[in-house]
Amino acid sequence: MEAVARARHLRQSPKKMRFVLDLVRGMNVDSALSKLQFSNKKASRYIIKTLKSAVANLAEKESTFDSDALFIKTAYVDEGPVMKRFRPAAMGRAVPIMKRSSHLTIIISDQKN
Repeated sequence: MEAVARARHLRQSPKKMRFVLDLVRGMNVDSALSKLQFSNKKASRYIIKTLKSAVANLAEKESTFDSDALFIKTAYVDEGPVMKRFRPAAMGRAVPIMKRSSHLTIIISDQKN
C-alpha cells in the first residue's frame, strides 16, 4: 500500500529543501519525523507537514495499517514558480532578485526500497 502527499508553492528554494529532504529519504516515517523535529531548518516544517499528510491519506485509504512499518519510498522537490523582483544598484542600474518556490512530493509505503 502506498500514499502520496504533495505541497505546492512553498516559499523556499528547492536547493534548500533538498538539503533537508536528503536527511530523511528512505527512512522509517516515525524516525524521520523525530529527526525533523530537531532540525533547525525552515524546510523541516514543510516536510513534517507533508509527511503527516501522507500518513493521513494512507489512513483514509486503508482501514488497517502498521504505522511502525511505513517508510518514505520516494521524496523529491521540484521547482515552482519564480517571483522576479528588481533592486536598485549603483550608477542607476537594477539587479534582479529571484524569489524561488518549491513543489514537494512524498510517497510513503509499507515496503522498503
